[in-house]
Amino acid sequence: MDVFLTVRRKKTTLFLSVKENTEVMEVKRMIEGILKVPPEDQLLLRQTTAMDDYKRLDHYGLNEQTARAHSPAQLGLCLRDESGQFETLDVTPYSNPPELPEVMRCQENQPPAPVNTASVTEATAASRP
Repeated sequence: MDVFLTVRRKKTTLFLSVKENTEVMEVKRMIEGILKVPPEDQLLLRQTTAMDDYKRLDHYGLNEQTARAHSPAQLGLCLRDESGQFETLDVTPYSNPPELPEVMRCQENQPPAPVNTASVTEATAASRP
């Protein structure tokens, strides 16, 4: 079955769709195709656990129930730096949108507008023959 992943590093987010029996190395190859970084220079993290290249995603609890299209599982990506060490995981949080202006808010969330009974009475009287 399909597993949906977001792979995050700094300000970069990759969205991937793979099978739950896919090995971690295959996910790294997909990332290589996008970022042009070889798999040996990538470290994938599930929460704080480093993922083994030859284990399958379902070994880490990634399946169709835990990684759906509308709520994908998040993996962290660390790259090897010039010294040969992997960088620490750094994921920039998503920004929050500004609050909607008053005129754009949903009407059902607004208090009811006061009804002018005089205009309703006049309209009713005018419609009578």
